[in-house]
Amino acid sequence: MAESKSKFESIREWVVDHKLRTVGCLWLSGIGGSIAYNWSQPNMKPSVKIIHARLHAQALTLAALAGAAVVEYYDHRNKPKADPYAKYLPHAHKE
Repeated sequence: MAESKSKFESIREWVVDHKLRTVGCLWLSGIGGSIAYNWSQPNMKPSVKIIHARLHAQALTLAALAGAAVVEYYDHRNKPKADPYAKYLPHAHKE
């Protein structure tokens, strides 16, 4: 019988499988949230608001990429060594 995964474990597995999509979604939500916040500040020009939103989203993206690197490092360190290209090579299974 298969064990049911926890919510955190299933989210972590999805993030590991879709790293770039996760970073892209974080960037999009970061820039959207930052634009929404900056637009509520009345004493800034629109061009400055857009620049600030881009800078906030860029910082969030760098943090997300660093987090993805940590996850990748952790996965490689804790998984047993296996040939990453084995599924692409045609060969007979040895038992």
